[in-house]
Amino acid sequence: METSTGLDPTLPLLQKDNYENNSAKNGGRTDRLTRRNSVNSIRTFFFSKLPDKVRSGLDSESPYDGINLSSTTALSKGEIEYYERQLATLKSFEEVDSVVSSDCIDEEDSAGLAQQERAMRISNYANVALLILKSYATIRSGSIAIAASTLDSLLDLMAGGILWFTHLAMKNINIYKYPIGKLRVQPVGIIIFAAIMATLGFQVLITAVQKLIENSPSEIMSPEQIIWLYSIMLFATAVKLVLWLYCRNSANKIVRAYADDHQFDVVTNVVGLVAAVLGDKYYWWIDPIGAIMLAIYTITNWSRTVMENAVSLVGQSAPPEVLQKLTYLVIRHPRVKRIDTVRAYTFGVLYFVEVDIELPEDLPLKEAHAIGESLQIKLEKLPEVERAFVHLDFECDHKPEHSVLVKLPNNQS
Repeated sequence: METSTGLDPTLPLLQKDNYENNSAKNGGRTDRLTRRNSVNSIRTFFFSKLPDKVRSGLDSESPYDGINLSSTTALSKGEIEYYERQLATLKSFEEVDSVVSSDCIDEEDSAGLAQQERAMRISNYANVALLILKSYATIRSGSIAIAASTLDSLLDLMAGGILWFTHLAMKNINIYKYPIGKLRVQPVGIIIFAAIMATLGFQVLITAVQKLIENSPSEIMSPEQIIWLYSIMLFATAVKLVLWLYCRNSANKIVRAYADDHQFDVVTNVVGLVAAVLGDKYYWWIDPIGAIMLAIYTITNWSRTVMENAVSLVGQSAPPEVLQKLTYLVIRHPRVKRIDTVRAYTFGVLYFVEVDIELPEDLPLKEAHAIGESLQIKLEKLPEVERAFVHLDFECDHKPEHSVLVKLPNNQS
């Protein structure tokens, strides 16, 4: 499909064919990108080619805010999504230029690290206090739903210790034992944390089902017990809600794991309290049914977390948006004749990047090394990149340098 501008919306913004295909329509002139094309020139070219029905929906002062749906009724949903992706790509190119051209050290790193450690400490202290309060509430009420919430707090404390140990392990690095650092400890710690929480769900599920099968209702609570129950559970819910609001916007994935746990606790506390009160006042089976609902929610929520972090350890390719940012950076690098390969894949939280470029065949080794090293430094400045590898070559017509293993090699004694 082509728009009225001649650009093919199915091609990425940096696709060379998206510019060269218009050469015949432009009197033989080829609108192709070169390393001299900064994001400003790309943006000017892109906006000049936009049809009127798209341009009318853009904010002239901040076009990156997206397309105003109310003023672009002529566009289909697919067209709106396409142009919004292109605007997001242009914005990411500006971010690349800003990061690469900046030589200063982020002064907010130390402050951000202190905030993250403070969030983890407060969360651990709160888990200790709430475990004590919930244990008392469980003893006084005898509710299985409250017991499930108390067991959740116990595992919160254990899992919080795992995340804190993970955080400390990442800070203390022996470069001889761990030459590329310990960033992969973070997803491993989160996987262990999530696995413990999912195990909790199975245990609560089994206990609640057993109580339903045995048809054994709990004793009716006295007014004093109900007051204690309300006080403790509502206080615990308020504390967890505040901690969730405090931790949810952190840039650290460990702190965000704490935030997910706090949000989960808000849900379990509310459901547990409602189930306990209704089960005591109306039908006893409401209490174990509430516990079963909490168990299913626990298993589903934390199993998803396990899968998300496990994928980050198996070398999944970066999305097209990240690859376009990397390609744009390489295009802008001096003395690069052609780009053979731009590859990025997960190896923990961040990406490993491999770039193969072609340099002039007669270029001295000293200059070639300087070009490759400076490109590596630029790539590793990007916040998504942990480590970059730049391969230099004099042509791009050879077979791939690396093969992909489909099985582990046989062990040799």
